[in-house]
Amino acid sequence: MPEPMPTRTSPWRALVRPRMLVALLVALAVAAGCLRLGLWQWSRATERAAAASRAATAELTSAGPVGLGTLVPPQAPVPGDDVGRAVWVTGEYDAEDQRLVAGRALDGEIGYLVLTPLRVLDDGTGGASWADLSGTPLLPVVRGWVSSPADAPGLAAPEGPVQVTGWLQAAESTSDEPVPANPDGPPLTHDIATAALVNDWGGPIWDGYLVLTASDPAQATPSSGGPQPLPRPVIEGGTGLNVQSLFYALEWGVFALFALAIYVRLARDEVRAERTALAAGAAGGAPPPRRGDDPGIAGLPA
Repeated sequence: MPEPMPTRTSPWRALVRPRMLVALLVALAVAAGCLRLGLWQWSRATERAAAASRAATAELTSAGPVGLGTLVPPQAPVPGDDVGRAVWVTGEYDAEDQRLVAGRALDGEIGYLVLTPLRVLDDGTGGASWADLSGTPLLPVVRGWVSSPADAPGLAAPEGPVQVTGWLQAAESTSDEPVPANPDGPPLTHDIATAALVNDWGGPIWDGYLVLTASDPAQATPSSGGPQPLPRPVIEGGTGLNVQSLFYALEWGVFALFALAIYVRLARDEVRAERTALAAGAAGGAPPPRRGDDPGIAGLPA
């Protein structure tokens, strides 16, 4: 009787054996569980940061306005902890040096911020904050938003002494973008940068600006052509991600990759063992395992 021809087979059949399928399901289940725990830790990291930011915002909002000079004197950087604080000052607007800050959005519409210098007469310190300076300081005040750069009677600032209240903000950096001319209205600028404004307005000057929330006497209302009030500026940065939860999230991601790597290693060893057995059978040595046989995972007892 002639010997039967050997059946052609593939070493990859080892991956569809029951124990390798079980190993694959276990690896996928472990990886999925680790990823789920990692996502949970990530959400905890971001939720804590958001909660801390909300708490800081609520604290700043609930605190009443304080004299600007009690927080920061003129020509000194605005401390990060004081950005967003409600402050008040008394002074007189210098309407001739008013500017419009181009490219600013309100409710999805691009327009202009009305930026007016205020010659400060009282900042809550009785003048002590600028006693060693060359004169009374200026404070840039953002009085609101307009959609058109054209001059209008409503853009006029209140005359005489005025007390203003608003949110303290740090000065912006200077932009190299060219400023277009505005023959029908106030000069334009792209930034609220005191480093540039001091060249036009003179000094001393606060290294920050005020986003107006209230004025006494009041300025023109939007219905009469005045600038529209701005919402409270968003406090960016907060306290950042919770570092501990962030590291836990990364660790769970590593565990998920490790579970998949173990299965890949087992599958590679199993295919190598199957390929060796097939090569030995083709060379006349031990016959290759028949379909249905299970030699076991390489390196592990069958």
